[in-house]
Amino acid sequence: MASSINLLISPPNSQYSFCSRNSLFFSPSVTTFRRTLPSKSLSISASSSSTRALEALIFDCDGVILESEHLHRQAYNDAFSHFNVRCPSDDDEPLNWSLEFYDVLQNQIGGGKPKMRWYFKEHGWPTSTIFQHSPEDDYDRAKLIDTLQDWKTERYKEIIKSGTVEPRPGVLRLMDEAKAAGKMLAVCSAATKSSVVLCLENLIGLDRFHGLDCFLAGDDVKEKKPDPSIYITAAKKLGVSESNCLVVEDSVIGLQAATGAGMSCVITYTSSTADQDFKEAIAIYPDLSDVRFNDLESLLQDVVVTK
Repeated sequence: MASSINLLISPPNSQYSFCSRNSLFFSPSVTTFRRTLPSKSLSISASSSSTRALEALIFDCDGVILESEHLHRQAYNDAFSHFNVRCPSDDDEPLNWSLEFYDVLQNQIGGGKPKMRWYFKEHGWPTSTIFQHSPEDDYDRAKLIDTLQDWKTERYKEIIKSGTVEPRPGVLRLMDEAKAAGKMLAVCSAATKSSVVLCLENLIGLDRFHGLDCFLAGDDVKEKKPDPSIYITAAKKLGVSESNCLVVEDSVIGLQAATGAGMSCVITYTSSTADQDFKEAIAIYPDLSDVRFNDLESLLQDVVVTK
């Protein structure tokens, strides 16, 4: 059954904001979408329907818990410089991904290794101190990417450990409110596990990290976002229906992964994702500073599931 959308406006005293893909002007009230969605797991009657009950709150990491993409870009460029990575298309100096290019790249391809593999396929496999000549077979190409990713991850860890990185506004409070309400809490990230563990330990603290009911990283699934595998796996580990999970994402890649798994999703965008098309999200926020857990519960209750 096709989705139907009815626009709902919250009461005038609400302080949240809505962003369309074409505008960065915000109204004083949050705009949310009441969506009618098909249920993946129930088939009772074509005319019956039910609302969703929030049982698990799932956060992405990069871009949601911390605004990290500029840190990742710095780490990649440091790796390219360290190994003197030079592509045939521009071998005058080591590869350096610009801010503008990386904003596009990271919003189209999830995961570090897939990003580099795509780039090298498009621009030519590079020379480096790892391989004097451009790698020609799959084994050497995989070794090149693995070596660069490992070094980049260690460099990223150094940046996180520096103590200069803060969690995005409202994240820690929402986590605490979810736990206080007796709900399950999870983090699902496309990044490598060691990188995500470091971020969580340093930014949300050991107590919150060890209190997570589920934690999955890119290493735990075969396919990266926008493939829904990571969220489907999370629902299974949590023992809840996908329809009773709410995902917090920052990009259209993450949004597609969540909705592809049959989950509702709210967006807290960053400067590099603000203009993306988030029409499938049930709410869109510039950050989570004024968002409360009971607000998210209300949002999910307004999502109607047809059976």
